[in-house]
Amino acid sequence: MKYLKFLLVGVFFGIVLVKSEAVSWYRIYEMFRFQSFHMYGIIGTAIASGVLFLQISKKGYIKSIKGAEIFVPKKDNGLIRYIVGGTIFGLGWALIGACPGPMYILLGTGVYSMLIVIAAAVLGTFIYGVLKDKLPH
Repeated sequence: MKYLKFLLVGVFFGIVLVKSEAVSWYRIYEMFRFQSFHMYGIIGTAIASGVLFLQISKKGYIKSIKGAEIFVPKKDNGLIRYIVGGTIFGLGWALIGACPGPMYILLGTGVYSMLIVIAAAVLGTFIYGVLKDKLPH
């Protein structure tokens, strides 16, 4: 029962993304062709919200589900890996027309071909987990 609030927030988030057309392939296509500000506004709002909530959690006002303080470890410097990883992520986003969150939302709206995309994403994550220690970080 304590997870019900997270389910409700997820459903609300899905409705907001559908209504704002953030899961629309056409809007994503416009973004990658630099034809519309729509998606950049949504992404900018998400970044600003993330920064705000991260700063609030660092002050100790927001706790984890178990009541512990949220700790965000420092990331290692490594510009190349972020550029390569971001490029792969962006290419996948452009080819599929959805990033990880909207894949599930599109499945929920009846786009059943997203099952193939989700299966491929899970397989890719599994392969990365297997190869992680062998890759240069």
